[in-house]
Amino acid sequence: MESSVILILFGTFLLLLFLGSPITVALGVASLISFLYLDENPIKFVQIAFTSVGSFPLMALPAFILAGALMEASGISRRLIDVAEGFAGPFAGGISAATVLSCLFFGAISGSGPATTAAVGMLMIPAMVQRGYDKGYASAITASSGGLGIVIPPSIPMVIFGIAGIGMIPPAAAIEKFGIFQTVSISKLFIAGFIPAFVIAGSLMLLNYFLCRKHGYRGTSEGWSFANIADNIYKGFWSLMAPIVILGGIYSGFFTPTEAAIVAIFYTFVIGLFVYRELTWSKIMSSLEVTTWLTGRVLLILFTATVFGRLLVEHQIPAQIAESMLSFSENVYVIWTLIILFLLFVGMFMETLATILILVPVMLPVAYSVGIDPVHFGVVMVCTLGVGFQTPPLGENLFIASGISKISIEEISLRALPFAAVNTAAIFVIAFFPELSLWLPRFFGY
Repeated sequence: MESSVILILFGTFLLLLFLGSPITVALGVASLISFLYLDENPIKFVQIAFTSVGSFPLMALPAFILAGALMEASGISRRLIDVAEGFAGPFAGGISAATVLSCLFFGAISGSGPATTAAVGMLMIPAMVQRGYDKGYASAITASSGGLGIVIPPSIPMVIFGIAGIGMIPPAAAIEKFGIFQTVSISKLFIAGFIPAFVIAGSLMLLNYFLCRKHGYRGTSEGWSFANIADNIYKGFWSLMAPIVILGGIYSGFFTPTEAAIVAIFYTFVIGLFVYRELTWSKIMSSLEVTTWLTGRVLLILFTATVFGRLLVEHQIPAQIAESMLSFSENVYVIWTLIILFLLFVGMFMETLATILILVPVMLPVAYSVGIDPVHFGVVMVCTLGVGFQTPPLGENLFIASGISKISIEEISLRALPFAAVNTAAIFVIAFFPELSLWLPRFFGY
């Protein structure tokens, strides 16, 4: 019976994906057919799906999406980019380094990789081309940096990971042996992702510097100017305050991530309407439309992926995978290598949020068994899946950058490979040195 259910579940899922079905449809149909095969009441399918979206932390998801859309519409993101470009100055690869910094800034608002790529790319790709950059390189650095949007907090995938990890407490023996955190809180994940985001950004900027020197790409023609930087900071002061208010409130414990998302919306309304005066009624309606579309898409995936994951757990598939991996090796570095390579492969073909919901029940037992902190595991998982945004065939960031620059996906993909490689190297560093993720939460008393 067990092997038959697994065959039906994965066979139907993979067949539908091969036929080109949306991943939501593939997950839902595979789960429903498995339920019918097990002769279970289909109403259980609906109950599990409905319960999956009934959590308070999930309220942060549409709120952060709306906050990011409103900040782009109100001119906050544009001013953040001006500040980043001012700091870049005339150095080799200065404006492309500013692109990385801009993605870091905007990611601290939007929490989304594709949204970060679109917002920054619309401004920075044409600017780089005007400064003599090749379109392929400009698109590749933007698509690669866009993945920072899901690493730097607040991060939508980290919200989903936190929800998927609720209730997944390791056995008491494992806690006693390894000292693992018992819960995976979203606040803790946000704080843990801060330093790794800068590690990845630093690796991208380092590679960018050497590549730009090789190709002769220069910085701004007017040179580095303290007056220009000061002017950009003055004009963008309220924009710079946005991530400080959001993240400062979360890190200080003044409000939860869900409450922070509401604060972000309110802050954007006030700044956009009364300070910058760029937030019009039509822009508000457009932002609401984008939020509705993205939230609906995510919730549909969440519905079906939760049911799929429940079937995996009920039939002990995660335990079997954990046992097989541990039979190969119990060395934590070997396990990390297997996990990262597996996630890199899966991230090339599956949407990030669905991957998290499907694989958290599968991979967390493996992490527990070798003493990996679940918060550290969550950060590494999100960082690794972020590489999928810049690698074909799924590579959402590649499609966005291609649409902006009007060049082929193939050309951008080839240019993005070195950045994917250095990104992966940074992820191994983050995985092998857990203090990069866990020091800051411990500093803030988590």
